[in-house]
Amino acid sequence: MVDFLYMTWLGKPIWMWLGFHAVIFILLALDLGLLHRDKSREIGVKESLLLTAFYLTLGLLFGGWVWWYLGPQAGQEYLAGLVVEKSLSMDNVFVIAVIFGYLGIPRNAQHRVLLWGILAAIVLRGLMIGLGAALVHQAEWVLTIFAAFLIYAGIKMLVSGDEEEGENTSADRFTAFMRRHMRVTDELDGQNFTTRKPDPKTGRPALWLTPLALALVLVNGADVIFAVDSVPAIFAITTDTYVVYTSNIFAILGLRALYFALAAMVDRFAYLKTALALILIFIGLKIVVADTFELVEIQPWVALVVTVVLLAGGIVYSLWRTRGAAEVPAEAPPQGQLPPRADLPRERLGSSHG
Repeated sequence: MVDFLYMTWLGKPIWMWLGFHAVIFILLALDLGLLHRDKSREIGVKESLLLTAFYLTLGLLFGGWVWWYLGPQAGQEYLAGLVVEKSLSMDNVFVIAVIFGYLGIPRNAQHRVLLWGILAAIVLRGLMIGLGAALVHQAEWVLTIFAAFLIYAGIKMLVSGDEEEGENTSADRFTAFMRRHMRVTDELDGQNFTTRKPDPKTGRPALWLTPLALALVLVNGADVIFAVDSVPAIFAITTDTYVVYTSNIFAILGLRALYFALAAMVDRFAYLKTALALILIFIGLKIVVADTFELVEIQPWVALVVTVVLLAGGIVYSLWRTRGAAEVPAEAPPQGQLPPRADLPRERLGSSHG
């Protein structure tokens, strides 16, 4: 048994992988079974900020262990990866807020969607990181493709608008598709993803999806879209699969708490998108300059500092420019009801990520 634990898998002993997943399992069990047993309780901003600080502290403590056990370079790469993933996840938070507003999901039901969404995101990110690691280790030139994609995505975020007239949103198309091909209720049934009610054609009880189920699928779809940017971004910082995976997962763990802390302040972060675009462009250029052409050596701490400066600058500038702005609530359907078929909102979900 001891020999098995010290066998190498993806560049690291198996005990390191098992230990990390044991920590994640304990955190999720505490979150699901202890902290939020009362499903009807809403998560307030204060609690969200405390949970965000808690998960961030855990991520930093784990980074300290990586620094101590694997060395300073691995520690710097982990911290840079954690900051980059946290930065990119902030944009994801605002897209999730649009999804919940579109579907009329009440605040006390949103945490259930996000919790199951995080579980799915961990699995999906693991698969995408495994695929990325296989590609990178088989052919290093894949990193150059990643770089080109990051630069393209960053430029697209800079030049794209928030709305495109005459074009249906992703949520519009998805909701219409689900309504055509599956039984979907217009109202929630508590916090259930499915409910039983009579089929209008047969009159017999049948299984129906609720808006909560649609929200779960859309949230997971949004995470996959954002992972297309974030996974190449972290591989641009390090090709150590363990560092890539652990920093990604710790960033995801705090996403739910981060959502409840920031969702009410979406309009205050108008210029955050520009900062995130510059971060993607910088990381892409780092690969081209430092790795592909070897023109200059860029240490991991440089990437960390640049990312923090750009992110902080975007947040501070956004808050300064929107100071004193009156909050105008967006039009939304009644809580727990889908929007009318002929009156769909025009917000563009995920427009900055394709």
